[in-house]
Amino acid sequence: MSKLSYDLVVAYRIYPAVSKTPLVFQDNKYKLAELCVKSFKKSLGDLKVKLIVLLDNCPGEYKVLFETHFDTKDLLFKEYQGIGNQATFAQQIDLLLEQNDSEYIYFAEDDYFYLENRFSDMIRFLKNNKDADFVSPYDHPDNYSRFFHAHPHKIRVKDSVYWRTCQSTCLTFLTTKKVLKKTAKIFRTYVKGNHDFAVWAALTKFAGLNAFSIIRSFVKEIYFLKLYALTWLHGWWQVLFGRKYTLWAPVPSIATHMQNDGIAPVVDWENEINRLIN
Repeated sequence: MSKLSYDLVVAYRIYPAVSKTPLVFQDNKYKLAELCVKSFKKSLGDLKVKLIVLLDNCPGEYKVLFETHFDTKDLLFKEYQGIGNQATFAQQIDLLLEQNDSEYIYFAEDDYFYLENRFSDMIRFLKNNKDADFVSPYDHPDNYSRFFHAHPHKIRVKDSVYWRTCQSTCLTFLTTKKVLKKTAKIFRTYVKGNHDFAVWAALTKFAGLNAFSIIRSFVKEIYFLKLYALTWLHGWWQVLFGRKYTLWAPVPSIATHMQNDGIAPVVDWENEINRLIN
């Protein structure tokens, strides 16, 4: 395969157990995984994608699931014996840095539902905006309900899609190999016990790092004082000396985390899910 032969390389990690409470298929991870894989494939549209699938303690039917929806020549399977969330994230970093098939790379978790033919919006935004380092598909509901997200955002409209900067997201996101090389060190702190919020806070350097916001966390939500502490403990060198990176998300969301208390706002996800199931 020639170098840079794909529009996108995805590292998609999957585990055969249900975590927390998803919106549908609460007791059947395979059905949930199948739904999410189907939606992901439909969202990719005509993009030429290489998919690296990290199967963590998965039975054979999970491999067949991806072979059903993707051309086998575009698939690479990596199988692990229950190494867990942090270790598989570390593997994603390594695999995406090692590949030479595309500059555009995507970290994917197994419990996201995507809107059809929308993934290319993210790649187009990343390509056309020099100040975009990371793009999330997920307009996180925390952006509207948590005090630490109450800060100025940049807003941009491209191709009839609204985009805005945000302080943090989860571990499903789009970036480039070039940016990942520069930021891999801070992402690897997640493997050592850091929190995803704290990783992003160190990278984006939003207002949550100033003394006023930390004091507010005593009053508003003590849990986030711990997250700010983790930001400094694991990433003080990035906070003080690293460059500021930008993370953008679409409004409304292109995808949603399927956890029932984390559903992205505005979009009628139940209708979208039922339409795909039926």
